[in-house]
Amino acid sequence: MKYSIVIPIYNEEKNLPELYRRISAILNRMDGDVELILINDGSRDRSLQILRELHQQDSRICYLSFARNFGHQIAVTAGLNFARGKAIVVLDGDLQDPPELIPDLIEQWRQGYQVVYAQRTKRHQESWLKKLPAFLYYRILKHLADVDIPIDTGDFCLMDRCVVDVLNKMPETNRYIRGLRAWVGFKQTAIKFEREPRFAGDIQYTFAKSLALAINGLVSFSKVPLRLSTYIGLFAACIALLMACLVLYWRIFYPDSPLTGL
Repeated sequence: MKYSIVIPIYNEEKNLPELYRRISAILNRMDGDVELILINDGSRDRSLQILRELHQQDSRICYLSFARNFGHQIAVTAGLNFARGKAIVVLDGDLQDPPELIPDLIEQWRQGYQVVYAQRTKRHQESWLKKLPAFLYYRILKHLADVDIPIDTGDFCLMDRCVVDVLNKMPETNRYIRGLRAWVGFKQTAIKFEREPRFAGDIQYTFAKSLALAINGLVSFSKVPLRLSTYIGLFAACIALLMACLVLYWRIFYPDSPLTGL
C-alpha cells in the first residue's frame, strides 16, 4: 500500500457525499495503491450508514466505527494505527481542509520531506470571535512551548511511514497530534492554504472542545503552567505559614486578648 488517507467523521452526513466525490476524483489520478480510512467517531446521524454504502461501492474505502464519541484526536489516532500506507494523509471531513491539496503534499513528500503540514494563511467566513482567540493561542503556544509547533496549523498533513510508526508507539492518551508531530522531529515543511468555510451542516467542534484541546496542547508541551501552579502553591504555603506564626505569637504573648480580624 502506497498511500493512506485518514479522515475522522462526526455527524457529517451532509458532507460525506461531496467529500467522497472530491476525494475519489483525486484518488483516480494518484499512482499506486490507495486506501481511504474513515473513522466514525460515534456519530448520531446517518454518517455510519453512508460509510457502509461507500464501502460497498468502493473497495478502496474502509471504515472504523466507535461505540461512542471519543473525540477528534482519538479518532485520528485510531486511523493512524490502522493505516498501512508508506505516506499517510490526515484531513478533516467537513471540507475545510481541501482534498485538492493532497497532490501538493505528496509532491513535497517525494522531494524528501517526512512531514508536510498545511498552514492556514486565511480563514474564510469565520467571525473575529473565532479568529482572534485562534490567532492569539497559536502565538502564545509557540512562545511557551518547549518544541517548535508551527503557528496556524491543524492536523491536516502528510506523514511518512516512519513518522507514523513513532507516533503509534507513543503511550499518550490525551493526544495533541500537531504537537506530537512537531516533537518527534524529522524533516518537515509547510504548504500554505486558505481554509474554506464548512461545506454543509453545523460546526461539530464546539467552543468547549476547542478550549479543552487548546489547554491540552499548552499543558502537554510547555512547563510554564506547571511552574506557575508550583509558584502559586509555594506563595499560598508561605502566606499560610506566616498566618500560623502570627497566631502562635499572639497566643503566647497576648493570651488573654481575643484574636480577631485574622
